[in-house]
Amino acid sequence: MNLLVLLQCALLELLAVNCQDMIQGRIVGGYAPAPHSIKYIVSIQTTKGQHFCGGSLVNRYWVLTAAHCNIGPEQMMIVAGDYSLNMYEGTEQYSKPYSMIPHPQYNKSSNNADIMLIKLKAPVVLNNYVSIAPLPRQGGGVPEGRVCRVSGWGYTSSSGGQIPSTLRTVKLPIISTAKCNSSESFNGNITANMICAGYSAGGKDACKGDSGGPLVCEGRVYGVVSWGNGCADARFPGVYTAVSMFRRWIDRTIYSSYSRCFMF
Repeated sequence: MNLLVLLQCALLELLAVNCQDMIQGRIVGGYAPAPHSIKYIVSIQTTKGQHFCGGSLVNRYWVLTAAHCNIGPEQMMIVAGDYSLNMYEGTEQYSKPYSMIPHPQYNKSSNNADIMLIKLKAPVVLNNYVSIAPLPRQGGGVPEGRVCRVSGWGYTSSSGGQIPSTLRTVKLPIISTAKCNSSESFNGNITANMICAGYSAGGKDACKGDSGGPLVCEGRVYGVVSWGNGCADARFPGVYTAVSMFRRWIDRTIYSSYSRCFMF
């Protein structure tokens, strides 16, 4: 551990933050995008300010993320407009969840339907740092080989991380379900509600801490970071919840929530 790490850990300890919890890195094999260029992404944090998942704003009241990120609304804080996790930039908007709605068919064992909506207690303010993520139509697909982009604040490698700094992003091609489901890869564990993305040589991937974050293809959030086998392994690409398979559920859930608000 170098001097810079020691100094930052000492500062975190003074702030009553667990140093080891904060030593986490970023997207594997990626790069730092221009500050606040990915305006729809949010950091999902504990109430102590520790990032653990990502998400996407789908309207001013709602965040789309992974069901396995559910730790309960009382333990969670949503931060929009963030870029550097260890620096206050004045662009952040902090929101408490009002409710968590995981998909009713979410299966923790198989990771199927690993998708969740979070309703915020108060709406975010849309500005130069915060915007809404476009979603695909129901059943819309992305062809094999199409290059997409995943972003987040997760580990930079499966063996460990680095001091948190800024949001990271990496471009990945879509891999066919047949290849992802082969005996050399996930051996039949990829369902129709999942898509895979990665390189045959490995080296680039989402990782721990990126869960729930967006996989963007053609300007729309087609995937939610869900699961994998390690990070950036050539045999095991990243697995994402296919958002297009749940578009009707997303719209229905949001609409029904607004409908209840006007019932007397």
